[in-house]
Amino acid sequence: MNPTAQSAQTAQTDPTDPATKATPAAAPTPAPDIALIRTKADLPRALTSAPAPGLPTVPTAVVMTMGALHDGHATLVRAARTHVGPAGRVVVTVFVNPLQFGAGEDLDRYPRTLDADLATAAAAGADAVFAPAADEVYPGGQPQVRIAAGPMGERLEGASRPGHFDGMLTVVAKLLQLTRPDTAFFGEKDAQQLALIRRMVRDLDFPVEIVGVPTVREDDGLALSSRNRYLSPAERRTGLALSGALFAARDRLAAQQALLARAETSTNTAARAEALSKMGEARAAADAAAVAHAGPGTAAAVRAAASAVLDEAAHATPPLTLDYLALVDPADFTEVPDEHQGEAILAVAARVGTTRLIDNITLRFGAAP
Repeated sequence: MNPTAQSAQTAQTDPTDPATKATPAAAPTPAPDIALIRTKADLPRALTSAPAPGLPTVPTAVVMTMGALHDGHATLVRAARTHVGPAGRVVVTVFVNPLQFGAGEDLDRYPRTLDADLATAAAAGADAVFAPAADEVYPGGQPQVRIAAGPMGERLEGASRPGHFDGMLTVVAKLLQLTRPDTAFFGEKDAQQLALIRRMVRDLDFPVEIVGVPTVREDDGLALSSRNRYLSPAERRTGLALSGALFAARDRLAAQQALLARAETSTNTAARAEALSKMGEARAAADAAAVAHAGPGTAAAVRAAASAVLDEAAHATPPLTLDYLALVDPADFTEVPDEHQGEAILAVAARVGTTRLIDNITLRFGAAP
């Protein structure tokens, strides 16, 4: 399964995740049992092998990354390996895409850790790592023809980072063409990115299945990200407000739906609340009143629960600076109305110090917990 690894002459210096500025390093040594591919010309040979007996082709899965691999990436690789089986092929791409970075963003700071990435990819079950340089992917400079993300790409992350999704889709399209996988695995933490990739594949008839993998979190709830390494201990404590806000919203929705379920089976709740109030049973009366007034319109309550956590973090030391909090339809990332039923994504982005963090959670409205 593993083609002979090409020797690397220079350290990886591609573009796309925040960290310290790339500095010259010793030539990376390929990890055991994994191929390192640095050029497009070597890629077809590296991806050519005989299928197992009884299989017409070798099932191939790709995991696209910008390097600085952590356990979230490793989870994607493991999912890909499980999907294609022992006879399949798993390719990890490591490329920091300059098209995804706007003015003032952290292209130069993004961590380049190819030696460690090779080891992580190999341990998770990858067969090959394709780690091209920027001029290999974009010979002659940035491409004149790019993929446009459309209206969905202009919302939330797209509004905060103009052109980001055009650059992302352009490189994803190129890497799909180069690696020709049957399936491609992406993390659900980047929910808008995942939705746009699925839309591109559907609209442009790419012959590939896109698989989303649930967000991997650290023990304290912080979503895994290559950018987490830039947080000081104090900044990390403030940054926990992102996941805290999402979990508060999830719990508020569960409570609201539990009240609604009780309301559907209760009778005379308003009268009971009034009677309890007269008896001085304040807590019981408040509960009965909540049941009496429970209704399906819970989006506002969910937003309020999340906002309360983020508002508190805005006064922490160091403070959290909110970029956006949005409860959106997964189909187009527009805000859902208060009476929304079905799935919605609660997404948040904020800065703590100089580090920008994003997170999201999927909620289902209208179903009992």
